[in-house]
Amino acid sequence: MFEHPSERVDLRSDTITQPTSAMREAMASAIVGDDVFGEDPTVIELQEKMALIMGKEAGLMVPSGTMANAIAIRTHTQPGDEIITEEHSHIYIYEAGGFAALSGCSVALVSSERGIMKGDAVRAKIRKPAECSSHYPNGSLVCLENTSNRGGGTFYPQSLIDEIAGVARQSECALHLDGARLFNAAEASGIDPARIVRDCDTVSICISKGLGAPVGGVLVGSREVINEAHRWRKTFGGGMRQAGIIAAAGLYALENNRYRLSEDHVRARDLALGLQEVEGLKVDLESVQTNMIYLRTESPASGFVEKAAALGVDFLALGPDLLRLVTHLHITDEDVEKTINAFKS
Repeated sequence: MFEHPSERVDLRSDTITQPTSAMREAMASAIVGDDVFGEDPTVIELQEKMALIMGKEAGLMVPSGTMANAIAIRTHTQPGDEIITEEHSHIYIYEAGGFAALSGCSVALVSSERGIMKGDAVRAKIRKPAECSSHYPNGSLVCLENTSNRGGGTFYPQSLIDEIAGVARQSECALHLDGARLFNAAEASGIDPARIVRDCDTVSICISKGLGAPVGGVLVGSREVINEAHRWRKTFGGGMRQAGIIAAAGLYALENNRYRLSEDHVRARDLALGLQEVEGLKVDLESVQTNMIYLRTESPASGFVEKAAALGVDFLALGPDLLRLVTHLHITDEDVEKTINAFKS
Protein backbone atom coordinates (compact mmCIF):
# COMPACT_ATOMS: atom_id res chain seq x y z
CA MET A 1 0.00 0.00 0.00
CA PHE A 2 1.28 3.48 -0.84
CA GLU A 3 2.09 5.48 2.34
CA HIS A 4 0.61 2.82 4.61
CA PRO A 5 2.57 -0.42 4.24
CA SER A 6 0.38 -3.42 4.98
CA GLU A 7 0.35 -7.11 4.27
CA ARG A 8 -3.32 -6.74 3.32
CA VAL A 9 -4.81 -5.39 0.10
CA ASP A 10 -7.96 -3.48 1.04
CA LEU A 11 -10.31 -3.09 -1.93
CA ARG A 12 -13.53 -2.74 0.06
CA SER A 13 -13.95 0.94 -0.81
CA ASP A 14 -12.11 4.16 -1.60
CA THR A 15 -13.44 5.42 1.75
CA ILE A 16 -10.83 3.41 3.66
CA THR A 17 -7.93 5.66 2.64
CA GLN A 18 -5.87 7.25 5.38
CA PRO A 19 -4.32 10.73 5.31
CA THR A 20 -0.82 10.74 3.88
CA SER A 21 1.99 12.29 5.91
CA ALA A 22 1.87 15.48 3.84
CA MET A 23 -1.90 15.73 4.33
CA ARG A 24 -1.47 15.28 8.07
CA GLU A 25 1.06 18.12 8.10
CA ALA A 26 -1.42 20.36 6.28
CA MET A 27 -4.09 19.49 8.84
CA ALA A 28 -1.76 20.10 11.79
CA SER A 29 -0.79 23.56 10.54
CA ALA A 30 -4.30 24.67 9.48
CA ILE A 31 -5.46 28.11 10.60
CA VAL A 32 -8.85 27.65 12.24
CA GLY A 33 -11.77 29.61 13.62
CA ASP A 34 -15.39 28.98 14.54
CA ASP A 35 -17.14 27.86 11.37
CA VAL A 36 -20.63 28.14 12.87
CA PHE A 37 -19.83 31.85 13.22
CA GLY A 38 -18.46 31.77 9.68
CA GLU A 39 -14.98 32.54 10.96
CA ASP A 40 -12.88 29.55 9.95
CA PRO A 41 -10.61 30.82 7.15
CA THR A 42 -9.59 27.34 5.98
CA VAL A 43 -13.22 26.21 5.68
CA ILE A 44 -14.01 29.38 3.74
CA GLU A 45 -11.06 28.71 1.43
CA LEU A 46 -12.22 25.13 0.74
CA GLN A 47 -15.81 26.24 0.09
CA GLU A 48 -14.71 28.98 -2.30
CA LYS A 49 -12.21 26.75 -4.08
CA MET A 50 -14.71 23.96 -4.63
CA ALA A 51 -17.35 26.43 -5.85
CA LEU A 52 -14.83 27.93 -8.26
CA ILE A 53 -13.87 24.50 -9.65
CA MET A 54 -17.55 23.68 -10.15
CA GLY A 55 -18.43 27.05 -11.65
CA LYS A 56 -20.92 27.83 -8.87
CA GLU A 57 -21.37 30.89 -6.69
CA ALA A 58 -20.96 29.34 -3.25
CA GLY A 59 -20.13 26.21 -1.29
CA LEU A 60 -20.97 24.71 2.08
CA MET A 61 -18.73 22.23 3.89
CA VAL A 62 -20.56 19.37 5.61
CA PRO A 63 -19.51 16.30 7.61
CA SER A 64 -20.39 13.81 4.86
CA GLY A 65 -21.58 13.36 1.30
CA THR A 66 -24.77 11.79 2.61
CA MET A 67 -25.52 14.93 4.61
CA ALA A 68 -24.80 17.05 1.52
CA ASN A 69 -27.43 15.07 -0.40
CA ALA A 70 -29.91 15.30 2.48
CA ILE A 71 -29.46 19.06 2.74
CA ALA A 72 -29.86 19.49 -1.01
CA ILE A 73 -33.09 17.49 -1.04
CA ARG A 74 -34.53 19.46 1.88
CA THR A 75 -33.50 22.75 0.28
CA HIS A 76 -35.19 21.97 -3.05
CA THR A 77 -38.39 20.28 -1.81
CA GLN A 78 -41.38 20.58 0.48
CA PRO A 79 -42.84 17.72 2.54
CA GLY A 80 -45.11 15.65 0.30
CA ASP A 81 -43.00 16.30 -2.80
CA GLU A 82 -41.44 13.49 -4.84
CA ILE A 83 -37.84 13.12 -5.94
CA ILE A 84 -36.89 11.29 -9.11
CA THR A 85 -33.73 9.19 -9.05
CA GLU A 86 -32.15 6.04 -10.47
CA GLU A 87 -33.41 2.77 -8.99
CA HIS A 88 -30.04 1.79 -7.48
CA SER A 89 -28.83 5.29 -6.60
CA HIS A 90 -26.93 6.00 -3.41
CA ILE A 91 -29.69 8.40 -2.31
CA TYR A 92 -32.24 5.57 -2.51
CA ILE A 93 -30.19 2.53 -1.45
CA TYR A 94 -27.55 3.75 0.99
CA GLU A 95 -28.82 6.84 2.83
CA ALA A 96 -31.18 5.25 5.35
CA GLY A 97 -34.35 6.68 3.80
CA GLY A 98 -33.21 10.21 4.57
CA PHE A 99 -35.32 11.70 1.76
CA ALA A 100 -38.42 10.43 3.60
CA ALA A 101 -37.32 10.91 7.21
CA LEU A 102 -35.75 14.35 6.84
CA SER A 103 -37.62 15.90 3.91
CA GLY A 104 -40.95 14.04 3.91
CA CYS A 105 -40.55 13.11 0.25
CA SER A 106 -41.60 10.06 -1.71
CA VAL A 107 -39.39 8.69 -4.47
CA ALA A 108 -39.96 7.74 -8.09
CA LEU A 109 -37.38 5.23 -9.29
CA VAL A 110 -36.03 5.30 -12.83
CA SER A 111 -34.67 2.20 -14.56
CA SER A 112 -31.27 2.53 -16.19
CA GLU A 113 -28.48 0.79 -18.03
CA ARG A 114 -25.39 0.37 -15.86
CA GLY A 115 -26.69 3.12 -13.56
CA ILE A 116 -27.11 5.71 -16.31
CA MET A 117 -30.60 7.14 -16.83
CA LYS A 118 -32.02 8.41 -20.12
CA GLY A 119 -33.99 11.62 -20.50
CA ASP A 120 -37.21 9.94 -21.65
CA ALA A 121 -37.12 7.54 -18.71
CA VAL A 122 -36.75 10.46 -16.31
CA ARG A 123 -39.58 12.39 -17.99
CA ALA A 124 -41.91 9.41 -17.66
CA LYS A 125 -41.42 9.33 -13.87
CA ILE A 126 -42.08 13.01 -13.14
CA ARG A 127 -45.58 13.46 -11.72
CA LYS A 128 -47.35 16.78 -11.14
CA PRO A 129 -50.56 17.39 -9.14
CA ALA A 130 -52.25 19.16 -12.05
CA GLU A 131 -52.02 16.00 -14.16
CA CYS A 132 -54.45 14.07 -11.95
CA SER A 133 -56.75 16.41 -10.01
CA SER A 134 -54.12 16.78 -7.27
CA HIS A 135 -53.89 13.02 -6.68
CA TYR A 136 -50.21 12.96 -7.64
CA PRO A 137 -47.39 14.30 -5.52
CA ASN A 138 -45.34 17.19 -6.86
CA GLY A 139 -42.26 15.82 -8.58
CA SER A 140 -39.92 18.69 -7.82
CA LEU A 141 -36.35 17.34 -7.86
CA VAL A 142 -34.37 15.12 -10.23
CA CYS A 143 -31.25 13.53 -8.72
CA LEU A 144 -28.32 12.20 -10.76
CA GLU A 145 -25.34 10.20 -9.48
CA ASN A 146 -22.02 10.61 -11.30
CA THR A 147 -20.15 8.31 -11.16
CA SER A 148 -22.78 5.62 -10.57
CA ASN A 149 -21.72 3.32 -7.74
CA ARG A 150 -24.08 0.42 -8.42
CA GLY A 151 -23.68 1.00 -12.14
CA GLY A 152 -20.12 -0.20 -11.69
CA GLY A 153 -18.38 3.17 -11.53
CA THR A 154 -19.87 4.33 -14.82
CA PHE A 155 -20.07 8.02 -15.73
CA TYR A 156 -22.67 10.01 -17.64
CA PRO A 157 -21.96 11.13 -21.20
CA GLN A 158 -22.27 14.91 -21.20
CA SER A 159 -25.05 14.75 -23.78
CA LEU A 160 -27.22 12.74 -21.36
CA ILE A 161 -26.65 15.18 -18.49
CA ASP A 162 -27.67 18.02 -20.81
CA GLU A 163 -30.71 16.05 -21.93
CA ILE A 164 -31.86 15.29 -18.39
CA ALA A 165 -31.24 18.89 -17.34
CA GLY A 166 -33.55 19.97 -20.18
CA VAL A 167 -36.22 17.53 -19.01
CA ALA A 168 -35.94 18.87 -15.45
CA ARG A 169 -36.30 22.48 -16.60
CA GLN A 170 -39.29 21.68 -18.80
CA SER A 171 -40.95 19.93 -15.86
CA GLU A 172 -40.14 22.73 -13.40
CA CYS A 173 -37.86 20.47 -11.38
CA ALA A 174 -34.58 21.35 -9.73
CA LEU A 175 -31.59 19.19 -10.66
CA HIS A 176 -29.20 17.84 -8.01
CA LEU A 177 -26.06 15.88 -8.78
CA ASP A 178 -24.71 13.42 -6.24
CA GLY A 179 -21.11 13.88 -7.27
CA ALA A 180 -19.47 11.86 -4.52
CA ARG A 181 -17.02 10.63 -7.16
CA LEU A 182 -17.45 13.50 -9.62
CA PHE A 183 -13.71 13.98 -10.00
CA ASN A 184 -13.43 10.36 -11.12
CA ALA A 185 -16.01 11.14 -13.80
CA ALA A 186 -14.10 14.25 -14.84
CA GLU A 187 -10.79 12.41 -15.13
CA ALA A 188 -12.33 9.51 -17.05
CA SER A 189 -14.32 11.67 -19.46
CA GLY A 190 -11.75 14.43 -19.89
CA ILE A 191 -14.52 17.02 -19.35
CA ASP A 192 -14.02 19.93 -16.96
CA PRO A 193 -16.11 19.53 -13.77
CA ALA A 194 -17.69 22.95 -14.26
CA ARG A 195 -19.00 21.88 -17.66
CA ILE A 196 -20.31 18.59 -16.30
CA VAL A 197 -22.39 20.34 -13.62
CA ARG A 198 -23.19 23.55 -15.54
CA ASP A 199 -26.94 22.93 -15.53
CA CYS A 200 -27.18 21.40 -12.06
CA ASP A 201 -28.73 23.51 -9.31
CA THR A 202 -26.71 21.80 -6.59
CA VAL A 203 -23.80 19.38 -6.53
CA SER A 204 -22.49 17.35 -3.60
CA ILE A 205 -18.82 16.35 -3.64
CA CYS A 206 -17.30 13.88 -1.18
CA ILE A 207 -13.69 14.64 -0.23
CA SER A 208 -13.21 11.39 1.70
CA LYS A 209 -13.49 8.92 -1.19
CA GLY A 210 -11.07 9.03 -4.12
CA LEU A 211 -9.62 12.36 -3.02
CA GLY A 212 -8.32 10.69 0.13
CA ALA A 213 -9.32 13.18 2.84
CA PRO A 214 -10.39 11.59 6.14
CA VAL A 215 -13.88 13.11 6.39
CA GLY A 216 -16.25 15.59 4.84
CA GLY A 217 -17.95 16.89 1.75
CA VAL A 218 -18.96 20.14 0.07
CA LEU A 219 -22.32 21.19 -1.37
CA VAL A 220 -22.17 23.85 -4.09
CA GLY A 221 -24.81 25.92 -5.85
CA SER A 222 -26.08 29.46 -6.20
CA ARG A 223 -25.55 31.82 -3.28
CA GLU A 224 -29.29 31.89 -2.62
CA VAL A 225 -29.55 28.10 -2.51
CA ILE A 226 -26.46 27.70 -0.33
CA ASN A 227 -27.76 30.32 2.12
CA GLU A 228 -30.90 28.20 2.52
CA ALA A 229 -28.78 25.03 2.72
CA HIS A 230 -26.81 26.61 5.59
CA ARG A 231 -30.02 26.68 7.62
CA TRP A 232 -30.69 22.99 6.98
CA ARG A 233 -27.11 22.07 7.83
CA LYS A 234 -27.76 23.56 11.26
CA THR A 235 -31.09 21.74 11.56
CA PHE A 236 -29.47 18.42 10.70
CA GLY A 237 -26.67 18.95 13.23
CA GLY A 238 -23.96 19.50 10.65
CA GLY A 239 -22.54 22.75 12.01
CA MET A 240 -18.92 22.24 13.12
CA ARG A 241 -16.63 24.60 15.00
CA GLN A 242 -12.86 24.57 14.28
CA ALA A 243 -13.46 22.53 11.15
CA GLY A 244 -10.49 24.00 9.31
CA ILE A 245 -8.48 20.96 10.39
CA ILE A 246 -10.76 18.89 8.15
CA ALA A 247 -10.97 21.51 5.42
CA ALA A 248 -7.17 21.60 5.18
CA ALA A 249 -7.21 17.93 4.20
CA GLY A 250 -9.76 18.73 1.50
CA LEU A 251 -7.64 21.56 0.13
CA TYR A 252 -4.58 19.32 0.07
CA ALA A 253 -6.60 16.63 -1.71
CA LEU A 254 -7.81 19.05 -4.38
CA GLU A 255 -4.28 20.25 -5.04
CA ASN A 256 -2.49 16.89 -4.92
CA ASN A 257 -4.88 13.93 -5.29
CA ARG A 258 -7.34 15.10 -7.91
CA TYR A 259 -5.35 14.42 -11.07
CA ARG A 260 -3.86 11.13 -9.89
CA LEU A 261 -7.31 9.48 -9.97
CA SER A 262 -6.52 8.26 -13.49
CA GLU A 263 -3.94 5.92 -11.89
CA ASP A 264 -6.76 4.27 -9.93
CA HIS A 265 -8.70 3.85 -13.16
CA VAL A 266 -5.78 2.16 -14.90
CA ARG A 267 -5.32 -0.25 -12.01
CA ALA A 268 -9.03 -1.04 -11.94
CA ARG A 269 -8.91 -1.86 -15.64
CA ASP A 270 -5.82 -4.04 -15.21
CA LEU A 271 -7.48 -5.82 -12.31
CA ALA A 272 -10.68 -6.41 -14.30
CA LEU A 273 -8.74 -7.78 -17.27
CA GLY A 274 -6.91 -10.19 -14.98
CA LEU A 275 -10.06 -11.32 -13.19
CA GLN A 276 -11.99 -12.04 -16.38
CA GLU A 277 -9.61 -14.96 -16.92
CA VAL A 278 -10.64 -16.56 -13.61
CA GLU A 279 -13.08 -19.46 -13.89
CA GLY A 280 -16.34 -18.85 -12.06
CA LEU A 281 -16.27 -15.06 -12.44
CA LYS A 282 -18.06 -12.80 -14.90
CA VAL A 283 -16.72 -9.27 -15.42
CA ASP A 284 -18.69 -6.56 -17.25
CA LEU A 285 -15.73 -4.74 -18.75
CA GLU A 286 -17.95 -2.02 -20.24
CA SER A 287 -18.86 -0.89 -16.74
CA VAL A 288 -15.22 -0.61 -15.63
CA GLN A 289 -14.90 3.05 -16.53
CA THR A 290 -13.34 4.46 -13.36
CA ASN A 291 -12.13 2.82 -10.13
CA MET A 292 -14.65 0.03 -9.55
CA ILE A 293 -14.97 -3.59 -10.60
CA TYR A 294 -18.20 -5.52 -10.12
CA LEU A 295 -18.01 -9.31 -10.46
CA ARG A 296 -20.74 -11.92 -10.83
CA THR A 297 -19.93 -15.26 -9.25
CA GLU A 298 -21.21 -18.75 -10.04
CA SER A 299 -20.86 -19.85 -6.42
CA PRO A 300 -21.83 -17.81 -3.31
CA ALA A 301 -20.03 -14.46 -3.23
CA SER A 302 -19.47 -14.75 0.52
CA GLY A 303 -17.17 -17.70 -0.10
CA PHE A 304 -14.91 -15.60 -2.30
CA VAL A 305 -14.74 -12.92 0.40
CA GLU A 306 -13.76 -15.42 3.09
CA LYS A 307 -11.17 -17.27 1.02
CA ALA A 308 -9.56 -14.09 -0.32
CA ALA A 309 -9.42 -12.60 3.18
CA ALA A 310 -7.40 -15.61 4.31
CA LEU A 311 -4.91 -14.68 1.55
CA GLY A 312 -4.70 -11.02 2.63
CA VAL A 313 -7.14 -9.50 0.13
CA ASP A 314 -10.32 -7.73 1.26
CA PHE A 315 -13.39 -6.73 -0.79
CA LEU A 316 -17.17 -6.70 -0.39
CA ALA A 317 -20.04 -8.99 -1.32
CA LEU A 318 -23.04 -6.83 -2.26
CA GLY A 319 -25.37 -9.73 -3.02
CA PRO A 320 -25.49 -13.52 -3.13
CA ASP A 321 -23.52 -13.55 -6.40
CA LEU A 322 -22.10 -10.01 -6.57
CA LEU A 323 -18.67 -8.73 -5.54
CA ARG A 324 -17.28 -5.18 -5.61
CA LEU A 325 -13.61 -4.18 -5.66
CA VAL A 326 -12.51 -0.53 -5.55
CA THR A 327 -9.06 0.86 -6.30
CA HIS A 328 -7.75 3.96 -4.54
CA LEU A 329 -4.58 5.87 -3.73
CA HIS A 330 -3.16 3.14 -1.47
CA ILE A 331 -3.37 0.38 -4.09
CA THR A 332 -0.20 -0.49 -5.99
CA ASP A 333 0.53 -2.52 -9.11
CA GLU A 334 1.79 -5.26 -6.81
CA ASP A 335 -1.55 -5.22 -4.97
CA VAL A 336 -3.36 -5.73 -8.28
CA GLU A 337 -1.17 -8.73 -9.07
CA LYS A 338 -1.64 -10.16 -5.58
CA THR A 339 -5.43 -9.85 -5.92
CA ILE A 340 -5.51 -11.60 -9.27
CA ASN A 341 -3.35 -14.42 -7.89
CA ALA A 342 -5.60 -14.73 -4.84
CA PHE A 343 -8.63 -15.27 -7.07
CA LYS A 344 -6.79 -17.75 -9.25
CA SER A 345 -5.75 -19.78 -6.24
